Parts: sequence; C-alpha cells; structure tokens
Amino acid sequence: MAEFIIHAKGQGGVDARFTYNNHTSEMTYEDGSSVYPSPEQPWTIGHSFPMSAENPAGKVTPHVLKISLGLMCNFECTYCSQRFVPRNSDTGLDKVQEFLDGLDAWVTKPPTRIEFWGGEPFAYIKVMKPLAARLREKWPDTEFLVITNGSLLNPEINAWLDDMGFSVGVSHDGPAQHVRGPDPLTDQNMRLGVFDLYRRLSPKGRISFNAMVHDGNPSRAAIQQHFFDIFGPEVGIGEGSFIDAYDAGGKEKSLKSNGSSVDFRTRAIQEALTGKVDAFGLRHDKVDDFINSLTTRRDAFSLGQKCGMDRKDTIAVDLNGDVLTCQNVSAVSTAPNGQSHKIGNVKDFHNIKLKTATHWSHRPECVNCPVLQLCKGACMFLQGDLWNVTCNNSYSDNVVWFSLAFLQATGFFPYRIEGDELPDIRQWLWEEPKRSLEVTQNERAVAPE
Repeated sequence: MAEFIIHAKGQGGVDARFTYNNHTSEMTYEDGSSVYPSPEQPWTIGHSFPMSAENPAGKVTPHVLKISLGLMCNFECTYCSQRFVPRNSDTGLDKVQEFLDGLDAWVTKPPTRIEFWGGEPFAYIKVMKPLAARLREKWPDTEFLVITNGSLLNPEINAWLDDMGFSVGVSHDGPAQHVRGPDPLTDQNMRLGVFDLYRRLSPKGRISFNAMVHDGNPSRAAIQQHFFDIFGPEVGIGEGSFIDAYDAGGKEKSLKSNGSSVDFRTRAIQEALTGKVDAFGLRHDKVDDFINSLTTRRDAFSLGQKCGMDRKDTIAVDLNGDVLTCQNVSAVSTAPNGQSHKIGNVKDFHNIKLKTATHWSHRPECVNCPVLQLCKGACMFLQGDLWNVTCNNSYSDNVVWFSLAFLQATGFFPYRIEGDELPDIRQWLWEEPKRSLEVTQNERAVAPE
C-alpha cells in the first residue's frame, strides 16, 4: 500500500494538497474529507491472480480466444514486438481441421471474442478463411477481430471481412508511419484496399486506425490531425499508448532521459487539455477508468495486467494447440525470465501453467506507483533493463491521464506527486526537479485558467 501527497493548483493559482492511496483508491482533501463519498456497496470484484514463475496461473474455457496464425509478415517495422521472436515452422491448412476437431474438449461455451493474429494475418488468408468460416458457423454471435498493416487488403478480402462480421484495426502511426515501416496510405494499390474497407466498415463502427506513440511519434495531436486530413473527423483512432520496449528496436524509440520524459508529459497534457486528442478512444477510456476507481474505491488487488493475458479466461493459442504467453510470441521462444513462452497445450489443458509473467504486486515499482490503477503493471513478461525502460515510458504516459482525471474530479491541476519511494523525476510532473513550486502560464507546466 502506498500513499501520496498531490500538490495542485486551482483557480487563481490557489495551492492545495490532496492525499491519494493507490491501493484503496481513496482520495481526500487536505482536511481529510473524501473527494468522492464511500460507495454504498463496497468493491466486491475478486482479486486478480498474483502469478509468477513460482506461482503460475492456469487457464479455463476462454472468454477471449486469440488465435496465432504465425509470425510471417511482409513488413519489417522498426519497433515491432515480434521482430526478434524465433519463428515456428508455419502451420497450414492441414492443421485447421485438427484444431477445429479438438475445440469442444477445452472451449465449453462460446467465446465473447475471437481474435486472429499474425505476423500479418492476411499473409495466411488461405488458412484464415476456412478457419474463420467454421468458427462463425459454430459461434454465430461471437465477435471477430483482426489487426492488419493494411497492405494486403483488396475488395475480395474486404467483402469477406464485412460478410463475416469482422472488426478491423489497421496498424498505422499517422505522420510517423515512415518510422514504423512502409505506408499503405501512400502506395496507390494498397491505399485503394484500405479505403475500400474503410467505406464498408466505418458506417458500422467496425474499423479503427491504431497508432502507437514513441520518441519518433510523440504528438497525439499530430496523429489525430493526420487521420482527420485523410478520413475526416469521424475516423476512429485506436491504441494510442506509448510503446513498450520489447527489444532493442522498442528501446531505441523510448524516452531516453529525464528531460525527454518531462517534455513528452508536458506536450501530451497540453494536447489533452486543449481537446486535440479527443478522437482517441484511449483518452476517454483512461479518464473514465480512473474516475471509476475513485468512485468505487477499487481495490488494487482486483487489477489484472494491462494486456489481460494474465486472465485465466483469455487464451492465446496457435494451430498446433500450443498455448502461448500472448499472441506476440511463439512456442519456440523464451521469456526474459528463462521460461518457455509455450505454457502448455490444449490437449493437456489442466497442465497449462503461465510461468513467464510477473504480476504487478511482485514489482516494487508498481506497488509504490501513483498510476498503478491506470498502468496495471505494463508488460507482464519483461524483465531487467527492458522492463525499466518500459516502466518509465508507461509512467510518463499514464500520469497524463491521471492528471486529466484528477482535474475533472477536483477542479485542481496537479504539478507534483509526493511519495516516499517515488523518484524526483516522477514527482515533478511538468518541470525539472528542484525548480520553483510556482506554476505559471510562462512555465512548462499547464494549469487551468
């Protein structure tokens, strides 16, 4: 349990202090009264499972089923989380029937959502089509989702996606797509495929453009404007978080210094306060989630990991039936803690053991972090230097949403979060440590008028 003193400015520069407990989700004014009253009903949702290599989690019939078709891709994006993952030999049509025949042994009720993953999933279109068709026949009401780089879309595939009821996320970083990889919106043939799918699915709310923020793409406002210029203001923008440093490519695009962390936070909060990132679903989801934690007094130990792959009813599996830590790894890859990313096989379902992940409660940085309720432990399998870099990215990202929600809840704008275990660079939000407490319009901090 960690308690924080939040220094904030209100109308006319009035200074105030609040107390916030990141585990009980109680926030109080300086006089001890609560920002939100105690809920009539106490928080009743059960605790998440505090998994580790020594205390592995199992799996149950999936609520969310993620099917990894393979890691083959026609792009080589610079910070792709799969870039250096060892590949299995690709599975083909011969595995589809065996996979389908075995489903009833471990999927005992219809999943709410099935996700189809690559690599680039449409590199596996000959496998994906019969697989999805049979699963749609079996579970007509289940949501289908696919994430694509957009390069292989064409009218035939698009019509099939529409008919099958897919929602589609197109991975694209807007103005910094060139940093990530090729741009399907500047290639004439690729662009036609993306626009055709957008025309089909946008009126149904089943397509988004999923952008990631990083050191080469730090402005959500620029990303939003890029998509507005191409598709108009009704476009949906998904993802939107700062990247995790899965490998050297991700580390290279991360925040590299105290100064760059402060600069990013300051830009991000200015853009959010001025309404320039409102098309990001993330902006609304994060603020609403934190306000909800305060009004319900959400217990931190009910929090699962950010990705949801720690949940017993969320399963990533390949067509060999091998169960994986997540969809971004393979059965022949190894996690940073030395455990295999193959955590079992559906044919031996009760012996699936998630040994590759570390629950946030085992990480002191998380236990003693004011944005725990928003960050939810970042990537659950990273360790060492890549974990430290990812933690730094995630703190600077989530403290923006924390501050926006804090302003909404209290009418005061935070400029410092004081905590015993919190480094200076994390305490001082919008200016370098050891500068004056004064926050004015002429300084880098942003306070409400």
